[in-house]
Amino acid sequence: MKVGVLGSGEVAKVLAAGFLKHGHATMIGSRSPEKLADWAAQTAGVRAGTFARTAEFGELLVLAVKGNIAADVLHLAGIKNLSGKAIIDACNPIVDAPPAHGVLQLYTSQTDSLLEQLQRGFPEAHFVKAFNSVGKDLMVNPHFVEGKPTMFICGNNDAAKQTVAYICDQFGWETADMGSAEAARAIEPLCMLWCIPGFLRNEWTHAFKLLRK
Repeated sequence: MKVGVLGSGEVAKVLAAGFLKHGHATMIGSRSPEKLADWAAQTAGVRAGTFARTAEFGELLVLAVKGNIAADVLHLAGIKNLSGKAIIDACNPIVDAPPAHGVLQLYTSQTDSLLEQLQRGFPEAHFVKAFNSVGKDLMVNPHFVEGKPTMFICGNNDAAKQTVAYICDQFGWETADMGSAEAARAIEPLCMLWCIPGFLRNEWTHAFKLLRK
């Protein structure tokens, strides 16, 4: 597939490199593409461009930015460039404040989520929550002695979720489809739970696993 990654931070770069590793034509986008020049020069095969150019390029899009600027980035990407496309939403609605006893704070509520807000704001796109509940170093083909970790996803479009499940499988994850966009109200806070051992004990090498009987 042709994949457009919207974002220039570490998560965006890790995911972009993962898509390249698995043979996908990949472009990474930024408000200021020139700041990606050095990284792109060292990453064989990747292209860099504006948000709009990257969104136009991708058949599958990835949104990997701070939650509080996610909507702004999508507007810069251009509504016409998002229409009909699956968008992996890897963002978290984290308040810009230090954790309290290891616990981050979200600016969303238990009756709404960032994914739902984005889906309402850009109804022609097909958002799928994924890659928000694990650290960047474990996103692409992690190895655990217990087996594949679980990636919890949700979204309103079944075809988009099938595409994301295919990517999760390539990236070494088993997928647990939690249903419609409302499930992001439960999936997004998993980032808080994942971070607690890291903030308290500097443990950042774990992932979630759904066990079935």
